[in-house]
Amino acid sequence: MNGLVFCTVLVLSASAYVLGQRRALCLIGGKAHARHLASRPRYYGAYVALWCALPALLVFLLWFFLQPVVLERWVIRYLPESLQNLPSDRLGLVLNDVKNLAKGAIVSDQADPAIQAAAEHYRRLHAMTGKALWVAVLGLAALGMQIGYWKIRVSFRARTQVEKLFRFFLLMASTLAVFTTVGIVFSVLFEALRFFQLVPWWEFFLGLKWSPQMAIRADQVGASGAFGMIPVFTGTLLIAAIAMSVAVPLGLFSAIYLSEYAPRKMRAMVKPILEILAGIPTVVYGFFAALTVGPIIRRLGESLGFSVASESALAAGLVMGLMIVPFVSSLSDDVIHAVPNDLRDGSLALGATRSETIKKVVLPAALPGIVGGVLLGVSRAIGETMIVVMAAGLAANLTVNPLSAVTTVTVQIVTLLVGDQEFDSPKTLAAFALGLVLFVATLILNIIALYVVRKYREQYE
Repeated sequence: MNGLVFCTVLVLSASAYVLGQRRALCLIGGKAHARHLASRPRYYGAYVALWCALPALLVFLLWFFLQPVVLERWVIRYLPESLQNLPSDRLGLVLNDVKNLAKGAIVSDQADPAIQAAAEHYRRLHAMTGKALWVAVLGLAALGMQIGYWKIRVSFRARTQVEKLFRFFLLMASTLAVFTTVGIVFSVLFEALRFFQLVPWWEFFLGLKWSPQMAIRADQVGASGAFGMIPVFTGTLLIAAIAMSVAVPLGLFSAIYLSEYAPRKMRAMVKPILEILAGIPTVVYGFFAALTVGPIIRRLGESLGFSVASESALAAGLVMGLMIVPFVSSLSDDVIHAVPNDLRDGSLALGATRSETIKKVVLPAALPGIVGGVLLGVSRAIGETMIVVMAAGLAANLTVNPLSAVTTVTVQIVTLLVGDQEFDSPKTLAAFALGLVLFVATLILNIIALYVVRKYREQYE
């Protein structure tokens, strides 16, 4: 039913668009005299369509969100006092039984008479509110269409009104994005503060052991687990460094070749093939790292006399670097290709070679975009989970040896929050503390990148 109401409003809005255009053209005697209008005809159509759609959709959204709450309250008042006074969890079960019985999911003969009466009341209320919704939505749509239709005049600036409305929507969207970000930050911060009430902050920030499971025996690490973040973040930085040492050179060099040296036909063929790597699921990269790259590195290391773990940071970092190459390459190629040819021509005219032009002119001019691509790659490396789980393991080892097994922040967050968890335990709350530190680290990285971008943008614009 909700879908039918929504589609009806869309059909009425399309009709209002056509009527608004026709009225504007009729006022000036036809399409041949459209230049006499204060705005183009399509803006008059859009103005009438917005008048038709917005009030109706607003009521529809309010009904969509408020109707379940209102119906539940009405049904609760219809229940006997013995059921109304139940605890909230048991009352919720009773309401579920009422809804299921009303929808036919429960046989009525097996239900309590009070539940049957409440279900019948729920059906009547649902049908009544559905009819009321149709009347309200269609009435508001027709009224809005009429108001917008009669507001159209030859001198009416419909474009200004439509653009004001769209600017308001853009403002609301940006405000919603900001408040969503703030809500995420405060939710993580609140749970992290609860964690620091149970575990001293110095133990978390300065601890050298990570063992978040609660100890069962007295001889385990820590009497109540060990929550030192340094091994986890060391593993994150180690794998990210290996990945970026692969992704940045390969991605940047391939972007330079495709943009500056490759023929157009080759660029048109190679670039889509390169970008296919970005569409491969990360679990496939994980299988490739665990079944192919990991054993190769282990056999090669043992042949050279090194001790290589079955799951190593090097295997995960190399495969992760290959996964990130398309992000760095595609963005860098687009930015390098967008550098004005006047800069290239001027450098070549002064006697510089092609390679000197690329090094001294093109790359510095494209540096802000290249930094953005590298930053995107770093964010992808820090946030990757599946490849690390399958190729680097879950062991939180404090080491910078790429041949050892390590873990990352995101892997530990997923591990701590898997399954049914109690949010009063330090083990679960530790995930939020890790997330908060990771957020701050990413924020600092963004600030550094913005500083680099602004510095060079001022120089070359």
